[in-house]
Amino acid sequence: MTPAPDRILQTIASEIRARPEQVRAAVDLLDEGATVPFVARYRKEATGGLDDTQLRQLEERLAYLRELEARRASVLETISGQGKLTAELQAKIAEAATKAELEDIYLPFRPKRRTRAEIARERGLGPLADALLADRAAIPAALAESFLSEAVPDIKTALDGARDILAETFAENADLVGRLRSYVKGNAMLRARVIEGKEEAGAKFSDYFDHSERFANTPSHRALAMLRGRNEDVLSLDIEIDADNASAVKPVEQMIAQQYGIALQGGAADVFLLDAARFAWRTKLSLHLTLDLMNDLRERAEAEAIHVFARNLKDLLLAAPAGPRPTMGLDPGIRTGVKVAVVDQTGKLLETATVYPFQPRNDLAGAAAELGRLIRKHRVELIAIGNGTASRETDQLAGDVIAALPAPSPIKVVVSEAGASVYSASAKAAAEMPDLDVSLRGAVSIARRLQDPLAELVKIDPKSIGVGQYQHDVNQTRLARALDAVVEDAVNAVGVDLNTASASLLSRVSGLSASLADAIVVRRDEKGAFASRRDLLGVSRLGPRAFELCAGFLRISNGSEPLDASSVHPEAYGLARKIVSACGRDLRSLMGDSATLQSLDPAKFADERFGLPTVRDILGELEKPGRDPRPEFKTATFAEGIHDIKDLKPGMTLEGTVTNVANFGAFVDIGVHQDGLVHVSQLTDRFVKDPSALVKAGDVVKVRVVEVDLKRKRIALSMRKDDSPRAAPAAPTKDGASKKDMRQQAQRQAKPASQGALGAALSEALGRK
Repeated sequence: MTPAPDRILQTIASEIRARPEQVRAAVDLLDEGATVPFVARYRKEATGGLDDTQLRQLEERLAYLRELEARRASVLETISGQGKLTAELQAKIAEAATKAELEDIYLPFRPKRRTRAEIARERGLGPLADALLADRAAIPAALAESFLSEAVPDIKTALDGARDILAETFAENADLVGRLRSYVKGNAMLRARVIEGKEEAGAKFSDYFDHSERFANTPSHRALAMLRGRNEDVLSLDIEIDADNASAVKPVEQMIAQQYGIALQGGAADVFLLDAARFAWRTKLSLHLTLDLMNDLRERAEAEAIHVFARNLKDLLLAAPAGPRPTMGLDPGIRTGVKVAVVDQTGKLLETATVYPFQPRNDLAGAAAELGRLIRKHRVELIAIGNGTASRETDQLAGDVIAALPAPSPIKVVVSEAGASVYSASAKAAAEMPDLDVSLRGAVSIARRLQDPLAELVKIDPKSIGVGQYQHDVNQTRLARALDAVVEDAVNAVGVDLNTASASLLSRVSGLSASLADAIVVRRDEKGAFASRRDLLGVSRLGPRAFELCAGFLRISNGSEPLDASSVHPEAYGLARKIVSACGRDLRSLMGDSATLQSLDPAKFADERFGLPTVRDILGELEKPGRDPRPEFKTATFAEGIHDIKDLKPGMTLEGTVTNVANFGAFVDIGVHQDGLVHVSQLTDRFVKDPSALVKAGDVVKVRVVEVDLKRKRIALSMRKDDSPRAAPAAPTKDGASKKDMRQQAQRQAKPASQGALGAALSEALGRK
């Protein structure tokens, strides 16, 4: 790949707060085929310690800036081919920092269909337009007389042609367009209205039937809701510019006039030229900038929605695992029965069944007996219950079964079953469980995702896991790329057991493709467990480069090499043994000895190849070999007797699990088949700007029911300790917000919950899928 120009390195360095030489090293490594997880963990000396977040930003911006450079070269070539490239124009093109700026400059030179202005020029009216702009004292009608011809039969035609030429000239002025774009972005209003006759069909968009807000301040969730309403032909959506300005010449028109020194100063051509400026805005610039801004709105909203989805997915993937314990998975159902699957501590399927405790069979006793038999037979320690239809009823059944068993009894946990049905019908599930009915595969997935969420969820398309915000409305390519990066980072942060991991999990390891993952599983099935990481080099098509990228993220417990159970890379085994030798101890006895390892001076072991970052990483890994970065496992306990939204009453205090975090608040599963919303104003007693700073997907929280809307199936919850509805939060002081912004935020958060909880707050969750 072509090396990145210094300009790109400087730009990225300033954006990720790094030095250009750090960026250059990272770019070189990525261009050579290294992965972000590998560079972040094992090439700290080269990059100066850039972390995975910085490297992901670098990777994304590098792609954009390289595309910009390619487009810049194409524009230069095109204009040069037209014989119109001047030194001044070349400098402006070189200085363009965004694709939008570059396209503004290129606009006059872009090949296009014949315009009215071009036709006017062909009729010889170019000099008329130039003369009117140059001589404000000239009388337009008199000047136009000398341009009459067979193609220009009268003065009106001549002046209309001159106006068309001037309007196109104004609209293709890159500097002017840039200033207008900035002005419009800061001052335009976004207005949504219901389309007549669509009120009933589009009831879910009722909060936007007559809605207006400043374009620059529109948050992503509201923008996407309104865009969806427009796409479903329920809402009209417009960008209004200076709509409330009653002056004779609107500010945007005045900006065009000022660019060319046009003003009503008594010149005979002043009125004509000012009319040309208005005409340019009305027929060209207004439409162009409105389309630009609408596209900008979508891109901005999509970027934020993708960021929210990625953040939630990361939290879900890195949720606490219950661990390798025999587990029963229950996929609740009413008419079709409750599907049951028991897996051992490694996730291997042991037995399945289907029980029918609910209507129409109502075989409660038979279902309880069968569950009890399976629990006793396989010594089940955990029961995972899907949170779909009949979840609470199944949870109650499991509770009754557990109560009748002698101690120690299993622990029951309600888990999200999002994506389980998608996985059940997938080719991966069919290959993994070819002899199992599709309806029972979901129960297996539910059991395994309790044991290890990461290992099971990687088998499912991230978009089907259900932690996004309008994920079906955003650019699917960008979304998939972002989510794949999250999965890759999560898998490599935790590490993978080489001898038990599925092909789906192995394929997410740094340096391993799907085909290499399959080859590893085939080798494992044919020759048994890997005794050491080095055995990977015997896998078909897995060469030294792939080994370098993947080895450090693969774990082997109780193998021939103790370090294979850690994240120490094989290339650094010599350094690790040097540290062990200095302690005069056996490696196995030293691993985990914090006191001894912390007493060592890392600087004594650094050399030209391995610097202090690597030495410190090795010491940390020897201290806690194979440590799992995920939190300790804990579960929410749902309230007895609360099974349905109809059972909820304002004032109830319940325990639940955070399922999704959006910019406007957090969704919490409280066991009634419908997540409740804790609006950002109800998360805490103090001001909070970003909900993700307080909660993340998988957190167990206590909430208070504020309001219930049975008709729209919406639940408003609060986590505030002070239940006084008018307790105003402290305003921010460090984020650069104006006093007016602070005052408005405090007023919004101080509104009585009964007045705003299910109106503006819950409407922000509109259309969540």
